[in-house]
Amino acid sequence: MTLSAAQLGDLSDAIADRIYVQVAGWHLYLGDAKLAMPLAEELAGLLSQGTAAAVRMALERLQVPIGAGSTRLPLARLIPPGQLLDLEEILEPFCSDTGRPPLATDARD
Repeated sequence: MTLSAAQLGDLSDAIADRIYVQVAGWHLYLGDAKLAMPLAEELAGLLSQGTAAAVRMALERLQVPIGAGSTRLPLARLIPPGQLLDLEEILEPFCSDTGRPPLATDARD
């Protein structure tokens, strides 16, 4: 399953404002850290694995440069555990058979 450019943008936008890394008690949202699109791209390649597996694999694969870039950590080590469930919730509609998030009108049918 692949995502269109519009769907990839929608996924990135959803991640940007909702998912954050936590450092020294501070929340840095992935949109502000410029990590939302790289994570969305990583997730898009893993959709066939299922929601939970795609989230965990993508977070381990995405390496975040720390400091001047001399050290890199997997994004999984910077995201609080509760954020995993939020990310799974965001990704779930993109893993459905239709390959698109549900529209507001779909909920009323």
